Amino acid sequence: MRILVTGAAGFIGYHLSERLLARGDTVVGFDIVNDYYDPKLKEARLARLARHAAFTFLREDLADRAAMEAAFSKGPFEAVVNLAAQAGVRYSLVNPRAYVDANLSGFLNVLEGMRAQGSGHLVFASTSSVYGSNTRLPFRETDNTDHPVSLYAATKKANEAMAHSYAHLFGVKATGLRFFTVYGPWGRPDMALFRFTKGILAGEAIPVYNRGQMDRDFTYVDDIVEGIVRAVDRPAAPDPTYDALAPSAGSSLAPWRIFNIGNNQRVPLMAYIEALEEALGRKAILDLLPMQPGDVSATEADTGALDAAVGFKPATPVKVGIARFVEWYREYYGVPK
Repeated sequence: MRILVTGAAGFIGYHLSERLLARGDTVVGFDIVNDYYDPKLKEARLARLARHAAFTFLREDLADRAAMEAAFSKGPFEAVVNLAAQAGVRYSLVNPRAYVDANLSGFLNVLEGMRAQGSGHLVFASTSSVYGSNTRLPFRETDNTDHPVSLYAATKKANEAMAHSYAHLFGVKATGLRFFTVYGPWGRPDMALFRFTKGILAGEAIPVYNRGQMDRDFTYVDDIVEGIVRAVDRPAAPDPTYDALAPSAGSSLAPWRIFNIGNNQRVPLMAYIEALEEALGRKAILDLLPMQPGDVSATEADTGALDAAVGFKPATPVKVGIARFVEWYREYYGVPK
């Protein structure tokens, strides 16, 4: 297929592009390559993608309407995977306008591109953060998501609603994927595993929020990519069982659907750190801190709907995924064992 991947220089976008290219797809990558985190890491990912003859890259801003229109002029695309976004819960407290520009205006530009194209399947990244203050675990797509606790989560919930409106009005086939704490090689430096690894190797204290009393559904990046690819290959369709008198929050009479992609289990943050200590062969110095605004104490995905729809259930053990990350980190940064 010919596929547009926005956020191709990002963590998940890079891995997805590699996977699509390996199976023979043509990929047009789109990314502004901003400095939210080290652009050198993004450039290194792009350099690896550039080795593929079937990869082309557009260095543009998702919020730039003309640039997005120009990208779609290179289509038509059988699929568009929108992974470009301003990520991070804590950063939304500091620079909220970045989230409006990228996650709302930028996403609208993608939807308009799909509308103008008149065909294809839009697969877009949502997040487990949309569950907000919900404390009933595991999270299910049918759960209420009306109480986000960060602007980041609010913009992603808005994306789901925006996509539904375009599915209903214009027949844009749209699948939203709620990612649960993604980690792995080539990861983001602002995320916990990267920061913990860097701190432990430097002999520095690592920040542990809520004094370590947190659980997360840590999901290995290859599992995320497998879920995305399977969703891409199965375009959204109206749900024949949809009941307008008892509407489901995860499907619709329109060609629109929502899936969780998580590892189906809660892992205590302290157990995650212990697995990292084991992989590094070093003990961590812990800086136990209070809960941060916009954070939640626990996440866990119910992925039954994903499994039923595409036949896949993430299952990479945390110890295996962390060991692979550490191996990559040592090689990329030249850190001896």
